Amino acid sequence: MPPPSAPTTTSLGIAVKELRKRRDLSQEALAHASAVHPTYLSGIERGARNPTWSTLGRICAALGVHMSELVARAEALDRGG
Repeated sequence: MPPPSAPTTTSLGIAVKELRKRRDLSQEALAHASAVHPTYLSGIERGARNPTWSTLGRICAALGVHMSELVARAEALDRGG
């Protein structure tokens, strides 16, 4: 069995956006809480940016989720779910 592939930046961005909206946060509020520039966060959500693990960790902390939850959602989106 081949190893699982990393989620695409598009699915990762969609997952970040879904989690942000579930918590009723604006992009600006999440950007501030995670110490990420709002323009950069927008790029992540659009799949135009490939964030570091450190950046993803800060975003997950601000969203109150484990990174594994974010990655699992992004992987599910890549599979069509």
